[in-house]
Amino acid sequence: MAGRSRLTEDEISQRLVAISGWSRIGQSISRTFEAPSFMAGIEFVRNVAEIAESRDHHPDIDIRYNRVTLALSTHDEGGLTGRDFD
Repeated sequence: MAGRSRLTEDEISQRLVAISGWSRIGQSISRTFEAPSFMAGIEFVRNVAEIAESRDHHPDIDIRYNRVTLALSTHDEGGLTGRDFD
């Protein structure tokens, strides 16, 4: 399937430059979003869940009151692929 090949270190570095606010943590990319309230954060997660389900690519999600952290990695490839950056 397209986009499932593990990226090289150079490809990861180039793609990270293009996605503001995201950082690499090990074999994942991660970003924390801050919502105006707890319920707004939950609505944000619901929207992310719909997109993730439609793409069959699901992030790890950590909710801390109004702060939501998303982490993406293609676990079955053992690291980052184009799908994580798309």
